[in-house]
Amino acid sequence: MSLPSAENRFGAFRHPSYRRFFTARFFSAFAVQIVSVSVGWQMYEVTGNSFYLGLIGLFQFLPSLLLILVTGTVADRHNRRMIMASCLLVACLCAAMLLGLTLTHNFVPWLVFLILVIFGIERAFMGPAVQSLAPNLVPAEDLPNAIAWNSSSWQMASIMGPVAGGLLYGAGAWIAYSVALALFALSAVLAFSIKKPEQRSPARAVSLESMLAGFRFISQEKIVLGAISLDLFAVLLGGAVALMPIFAKEVLTLGPWGLGLLRAAPGIGAIVVAAFLAFNPIRHHAGILMFVGVALFGVATIVFGLSQTAWLSIGALMAMGAADMVSVYVRETLIALWTPDEVRGRVNAVNMVFVGASNELGEFRAGTMAHVIGAVPAVVIGGFGTLAVAVVWALSFPKLRRVDSLDMPKHL
Repeated sequence: MSLPSAENRFGAFRHPSYRRFFTARFFSAFAVQIVSVSVGWQMYEVTGNSFYLGLIGLFQFLPSLLLILVTGTVADRHNRRMIMASCLLVACLCAAMLLGLTLTHNFVPWLVFLILVIFGIERAFMGPAVQSLAPNLVPAEDLPNAIAWNSSSWQMASIMGPVAGGLLYGAGAWIAYSVALALFALSAVLAFSIKKPEQRSPARAVSLESMLAGFRFISQEKIVLGAISLDLFAVLLGGAVALMPIFAKEVLTLGPWGLGLLRAAPGIGAIVVAAFLAFNPIRHHAGILMFVGVALFGVATIVFGLSQTAWLSIGALMAMGAADMVSVYVRETLIALWTPDEVRGRVNAVNMVFVGASNELGEFRAGTMAHVIGAVPAVVIGGFGTLAVAVVWALSFPKLRRVDSLDMPKHL
């Protein structure tokens, strides 16, 4: 089998709008990681309460859940580029408010949670718009390549952002929030500069039936349903990000910079796999590889939870990121290729709620369990739960398990 040509490896970057989109997404993701590391460490430093770490995720997730019928419809009926750019301006406001609380020494939990709710509303609208915008910026033949590079963009930010956040926070919390504010602003400028793409909007007026189209499509398309729900329950149970300040400070006795390394480790593993997939896309056995990736994610989570050595913990986190990247790549490609553009925003709104539930709600699950039974048992039990999910879903969704190639389905 011959390797793809250099042109095919970077096919998505032939399109100027995609290049601006990619850069804006990278800078905004980088800023999100800086804010995430800084808020988590600062909250634990101020309160010393693991339950508050879980609430950080919960308050960011709730807006996506409560607005699910609105955000997808907005992404399908309005200019996705303008939605993305406007949301980035709101992110600028959130970073500025966190900076203000830090400078005035008013970093109190309820004010921070209020800002995180606003941040969550911004992400609720931006998520479906961004996920739906990428397929509008490249032709179908370059879409798998664009998805691989999109994942790489996020993972690169996940590597460098937490390390930068830890270093910046070590120099001063206000410095970390200032850099995040500048990156959000730059991302907004780039998003505004993207040429308005062609987008098929629903012809019918907005109704409850049209707003529920995303749910209806997912429930009928078992491959998409299986892929989305697999990620939901796997990461909901296996997520350990919220507890990393505890592991950095108490289990592994590391400082803010060490927390940055722990937060960056999954991204390091993921970016290696993402880069490999960009040059060597999955051609066969995609469904099976997706389930294997989820199972390995669970095993690595267990190892991380039991480790009391920094290098082993970092290695386990890298393995978690690498395994998760395989699952993410297959899932996002399937959703992008199997979803008609006219309902793409609503389907991605549902997907973003599932992703948010798996990440932010997973952080709440981890923080709550850690508060009751301790951080280590919370992570280890979650890892075994992820393993169980991989087995149950592989048996429950045979059509997803039998997916071979990631090509455009014939019925679309």
